[in-house]
Amino acid sequence: MKLLLNGAPINAQATTLADLLVAEGFGGAKVATAVNGTFVPAPERADYALSAGDAVEVLAPMQGG
Repeated sequence: MKLLLNGAPINAQATTLADLLVAEGFGGAKVATAVNGTFVPAPERADYALSAGDAVEVLAPMQGG
């Protein structure tokens, strides 16, 4: 299915947000996620079903000051 990941179009086989994170190399990373502008907490990612055309944002926390 076609998705936007951090603004870039991708073709993904993943059906859940958790599966997409693993497939795109974010599996074990501490990240914040949003789908179509709505925050998705880490405990909900395994059950969050993706749909074609969804815009997924993955943000890593920044270090330093």
